[in-house]
Amino acid sequence: MNRLNIGLIGSGFMGRSHALAWRASGSTSPLDVTPHLELLADVDAATAGKAAAGFGFARSTGDWEALVADPAVDLVDVTTPNILHAPMCRAVIAAGKPLYCEKPLAPDARTAFALAREAEAAGVPTFVGFNYLRNPLTELAREIVQSGEIGEVWNFRGIHAEDYMTDPKSLWTWRLDPKGGAGAVADLGSHIISLARYVVGPIERLCADVDTVVAERPTREGGRRPVEVDDQARALVRFANGAKGTIEASWVATGRKMYLAFELVGSKGSICLNMERMNELKLYVTGRSPVTDGWIEIPSTPAHKDYAGFIPAPGHQLGFNDIKTIEVAEIVRTLTGAAGQRVPDFREAAEIQATVDAILLSAKSGGWVSVDGVAKDAGR
Repeated sequence: MNRLNIGLIGSGFMGRSHALAWRASGSTSPLDVTPHLELLADVDAATAGKAAAGFGFARSTGDWEALVADPAVDLVDVTTPNILHAPMCRAVIAAGKPLYCEKPLAPDARTAFALAREAEAAGVPTFVGFNYLRNPLTELAREIVQSGEIGEVWNFRGIHAEDYMTDPKSLWTWRLDPKGGAGAVADLGSHIISLARYVVGPIERLCADVDTVVAERPTREGGRRPVEVDDQARALVRFANGAKGTIEASWVATGRKMYLAFELVGSKGSICLNMERMNELKLYVTGRSPVTDGWIEIPSTPAHKDYAGFIPAPGHQLGFNDIKTIEVAEIVRTLTGAAGQRVPDFREAAEIQATVDAILLSAKSGGWVSVDGVAKDAGR
């Protein structure tokens, strides 16, 4: 096989990002096979046809089940609203095809773990879109922690805050449908949870609070509908390795557009990374003279993994679609055996979802909750 035929379901914000990433991956990374945009499916034939023409797909269909069954499609990429992930993923698993799904994988940990077990039993490779893990400076942060350069990890402060739901006049959308899972804590919180797990390790226990600040929103039909999911969440967390910290998520954070950030404090230094400035890692290491004591800023350069495939000069900036391109290139490397799996699989996505569920459970009970206990109850 000299090419990998991609079938994409959904052509919205993330569908576009995935399509751009698949197109660019072959030219930015050395791959054993070339991704090919074979078939795009959307809600109807007209929508799918327009998107396919714009994205560069060879064919289109208004029937996602036909895409899954199509013998020319080698990998299925799911970028639909959250509520549709589980049924679509189950169909792809039944078809025995590699599967790439945007986060969050499922509305709850029980469904996510069930999907992981089904994929594992069928031998289906799975991947979930947590693309901020593929930022070269996220990789660097993890390497610094694992090297011991900043010593024992003491504290993690993480947040993902945006303001796209701040306006109370904005319409009720699928993001607010409780059948699709939680609100900001799942949509945005899953990203900062994934980063916390990647850089520090599993979260063992937490105590959380969530709330809804816009009680109802207008509908397209002219009525109003209550909001039954959270607008913002915050949690005290304890990691399995002894570190402690906080995690926050909000989609009503006025003025914030993509504030996904963490500060990690260790016994010998600290790290700070903010995805609004994703090409700058701040590092503090103890032991310098009083004259030079302070934070240093490390820009992205070709010396950092995957950067050089895009730009030969340091400090020239990668963006959101670039790190998505790195993610899909890693998927191809995994499928061809050129590298081990680095993109989270369904089981890791289920562990992240278990942390989301633990936050919701803690907010309801008002006390500390074991994340491991939630995962076990969900069928880990």
